[in-house]
Amino acid sequence: MLNMEIRDWDKRYRLREHAASDLDAAPTPLLVETAASLPPGKALDLACGAGRNALWLAEHGWDVTAVDGAAAAIEILRARAEERGLKINAVIADLEKDEFEIEPARWDLVAMCYYLQRNLFEPAKRGVAPGGILISIVHINEPGEEDGPHRLRPGQLEKYFAGWEVLYLNEGKANDSAHRRAVAEIVARRPFPR
Repeated sequence: MLNMEIRDWDKRYRLREHAASDLDAAPTPLLVETAASLPPGKALDLACGAGRNALWLAEHGWDVTAVDGAAAAIEILRARAEERGLKINAVIADLEKDEFEIEPARWDLVAMCYYLQRNLFEPAKRGVAPGGILISIVHINEPGEEDGPHRLRPGQLEKYFAGWEVLYLNEGKANDSAHRRAVAEIVARRPFPR
């Protein structure tokens, strides 16, 4: 059974309340800038929504698997990929219930954009191949704001990447027209084994 939050997202996508803005949204600028500097390989887009990032990656030669718990979002992504002649492995899975297994050391790029699930960091990091990249963008508390399940405190995101090479770290307003809240952004490279 879907958790309440996934049901809400699924309903939004079915009613096209959220999907309209998501369909028009450009891919996440940090993902574009990062992926454009890498040779295309295997990419995993976690909590992909209607696929703005997955579609961009596939259009630029990446072998993409995109995962989201909202069936309506995945249906939209599949239709958009088919319209563009793109092959994307689009998977319906509730990440909070561990319905998608992230294979260890398989992915050259893992993206977790505007999605916070604290216990997903470790499996996502294990899924990155040595030398591969993980991009994470999460909302952070604004001054005076109480902690919440979908936000980190400023300074917390980097702590999840101890021992990794941090290529980019920023906190502040998102450089993304689809998001207006304060965010923490990180691009980190998994080290090679010694």
